[in-house]
Amino acid sequence: MRTRLPLLALAVLSLFAAAACSSDDDPSTVEAGEEQNAEFNDADVAFAQQMIPHHQQAVEMAQLAVDRAERQEVKDLAARVEAAQAPEIATLEGWLGDWGVDVPVAGMDMDHGQDGMGMMSDADMSMLESATGGEFDRLFLEMMVRHHSGAIDMAEEQLRDGQHPGALEMAQEIKDTQEAEVAEMEALLAELGS
Repeated sequence: MRTRLPLLALAVLSLFAAAACSSDDDPSTVEAGEEQNAEFNDADVAFAQQMIPHHQQAVEMAQLAVDRAERQEVKDLAARVEAAQAPEIATLEGWLGDWGVDVPVAGMDMDHGQDGMGMMSDADMSMLESATGGEFDRLFLEMMVRHHSGAIDMAEEQLRDGQHPGALEMAQEIKDTQEAEVAEMEALLAELGS
């Protein structure tokens, strides 16, 4: 019994020490859920609301490559685009929900007011859906370069004007990843002779 008492006291003291270390007074501590409660501004909201339909269209374009693309490099790139952007959509929707802001409706008409964002028109998407083989590869790469360029612009705007830590981190990731993918796609287009 004597050996248990000091061990119990030590355990209790350890719990108090752990609680003290995780106090809200310690700015170096990141609590669970802290990010969702982080401050946000209008730029963060605009970034999330614009990036959701932008990513949705990129995922739609990427899914077309599965049975239409000819080159394996195009299929691999499309798979990476979908794998990266689909989870980001869920994260962006979650932030908007936390912030009490409307999530853009899926399938909304993106032809109006989106010219600077690299979005494809309905006609562009129809053309891509109708293409196969080498023609699909060329159209997909050309359109995705334009699409990525719009996302990079949006990410740079978020990095300049945003406030929310998670949104700033995502914007940097989008910028870095998509700049690398643009270089990759331009190299593939050069091989195709576009």
